[in-house]
Amino acid sequence: MRRLAPALLATAFLLFGQDTKYPPQGQQLPGPPSKADTAEWLAEVQHWRAERRLRSGLSGAAYERPELQWAQSSFMQPQAMVEDRYLYDPVARRYTVDRFLDDLDKRYGGIDSILLWPVYPNIGIDNRNRYDLLRDMPGGIAGLKQMVADFHRRGVRVLFPEMPWDMGTRAEPRSFPETLAALMKEIGADGVNGDTFGGVPQPYRAASDAAGHPLVFEPEGYPESDEMLNWDNMSWGYWKYPFIPMISRGKWLETRHMVNVCDRWNKDKTDNLQAAFFNGVGYETWENIWGIWNGITERDAEAIRRVAKIERRFAGFLTSPGWEPHTPTVQYGVFASKWPRGERTLWTIVNRTAYDIDGTQLAVPARSGMHYFDLWHGVELEGPLAFPIEAHGFGAVLAQPAPADASLAAFLKEMHAMNAKPLASYPKEWRFLPQQIVTIDATERVAQEPAGMVKIPAASAYRFAVEGIEIEGGDDVGVDVQYPWEDSPRRHHDQRMAIQSFYIDKYPVTNRQFAEFLNATHYHPADDHNFLKDWNGGRYPAGWDNRPVTWVSLEDARAYAKWAGKRLPHEWEWQYAAQGLDSREYPWGNHWCDECAPHQEHGRELSGTSPVDAFPKGASPFGVMDLTGNVWQWTDEVVDEHTRNGILRGGGYYRPSGSRWYFPSAYKLTEHGKYLLIAPSKDRSGTVGFRCVKDAS
Repeated sequence: MRRLAPALLATAFLLFGQDTKYPPQGQQLPGPPSKADTAEWLAEVQHWRAERRLRSGLSGAAYERPELQWAQSSFMQPQAMVEDRYLYDPVARRYTVDRFLDDLDKRYGGIDSILLWPVYPNIGIDNRNRYDLLRDMPGGIAGLKQMVADFHRRGVRVLFPEMPWDMGTRAEPRSFPETLAALMKEIGADGVNGDTFGGVPQPYRAASDAAGHPLVFEPEGYPESDEMLNWDNMSWGYWKYPFIPMISRGKWLETRHMVNVCDRWNKDKTDNLQAAFFNGVGYETWENIWGIWNGITERDAEAIRRVAKIERRFAGFLTSPGWEPHTPTVQYGVFASKWPRGERTLWTIVNRTAYDIDGTQLAVPARSGMHYFDLWHGVELEGPLAFPIEAHGFGAVLAQPAPADASLAAFLKEMHAMNAKPLASYPKEWRFLPQQIVTIDATERVAQEPAGMVKIPAASAYRFAVEGIEIEGGDDVGVDVQYPWEDSPRRHHDQRMAIQSFYIDKYPVTNRQFAEFLNATHYHPADDHNFLKDWNGGRYPAGWDNRPVTWVSLEDARAYAKWAGKRLPHEWEWQYAAQGLDSREYPWGNHWCDECAPHQEHGRELSGTSPVDAFPKGASPFGVMDLTGNVWQWTDEVVDEHTRNGILRGGGYYRPSGSRWYFPSAYKLTEHGKYLLIAPSKDRSGTVGFRCVKDAS
């Protein structure tokens, strides 16, 4: 075999690549093994970058587009559930963007963009697709448009999610990219997060541009090919955190690419923030995780405030094509990135050790005529670049030929005031959010069994054992719900309790019964979107008189119960009526019975519920019917400072196919569903109904 000439060898290298001593590890490249290896390491990763950019055809054109450049300074971006109580007031029926942002400004210095999440974990409780759940937001498209405008008024960009796994719900007439582009244009949104996407595909870029409303795309994972950086201006970073910082693959290939580091279940953000600061990228300040609160500690919040203040002020440096990660430092455990910009240079610095380090930090000889500023502490440096960095802390230095002007001087003054109090003085204790059950007022007590109801006898030591079906969250404190006898929210619950006698509807409330309520009261909810969606002209479909009423909110159900002189059941009452005292798994026994409940459906349309008396073999020990498998049923409402949840029992007849991320079924009597609440328009569902109880004397 003939040897290749040097020129051909170089061409072959560029076209086909070559092994490197420091190959990428997923989304990151490893740092140098030691300080002594830094020069060789930098040469290697620079060589890899040049080869990789050529092979991937990275042009940088997407980063030159003015309408997309906001992403390059979008450092702090929470994912926020639309159900967050700081964002929407269901009593006033309005979005409260200022309240939401004021809280973040106060706690950690505010945000640059926000990912608003209206889909998972509720999606799949019926056949509404991800776009339907956006359209069903309170106020509809007009309300969303105003809410986005309110964020823009405060200088915050807004993203919504897109999820490729939602293939089993209602079909849209247009393609996913076209549907999404049109919706985002109508709402005025700025970008899209691609949930589970390993790079948002190019058709989304094309559809967005064709709609005349260009969007920034932010896949959850690093793009499956580096080429996708040509149209994905942002991405999330699921990173590793060794002692020697790694560098972002996407940021290294295109320094204008913004990464938001995400580690949502982590309770200590130090590694995340240090890695982000070292790489000149952002952080996903995500606290409300599917209605489970993982709040940022005070120490981490203060670190975010200071990191973000420096990153925002010097954002132009952090896109420098001359970025030099692992620039020489003096002290063990201190690592720095160098960001040159003309005659000025910025260094972002982290102390990875568990102790304070003082003294000379950067191996940079002071140049005559240059001014050096310790940005973190807000002072100008004289002589050697010596300053303290606290344990697990941060530092930043600016070098420039000119003295500080008024703007920089004001910035330094603010940083100096901030750092009069070290990060270590802020509490690092993580706290869960306590929850409360909304009070259900007792009814008039009656001795005689009301028509259509079944008497449930008192129990002195009923074992109420149930667990949440959340897909994520594990068994951490804060997951699922907290009952009055518990000291924290948790997934698994087991309590012996006394239950007073009560009456419960033998069947769920039917369409006929709900129509009687409407005729008697002329009830019409203020928020009537989706109210009795499967009725037409105020009438339910022919033959549906004995089917459970659905498309009713928790508020609608309470209104009916009050009119009937009844109330909704507490969850433990519902379970006791379904289970009796023998801890059975289903109302009829301990094994599933095909003749005791409807067969679960998985199509893309809702066929409708079954008559409430269609499965007499499904009776509970007390003779209560249609408890499991036909409709979910409203019981308690559980709230914390940020989220309202409806506790659903019974499990509906429908669950879309094709993804494990759809709202799970809970047919067993030891399981319940926690359904996030925002407003009746979105809360109503084609598989959620209710039954009532009345207190016995």
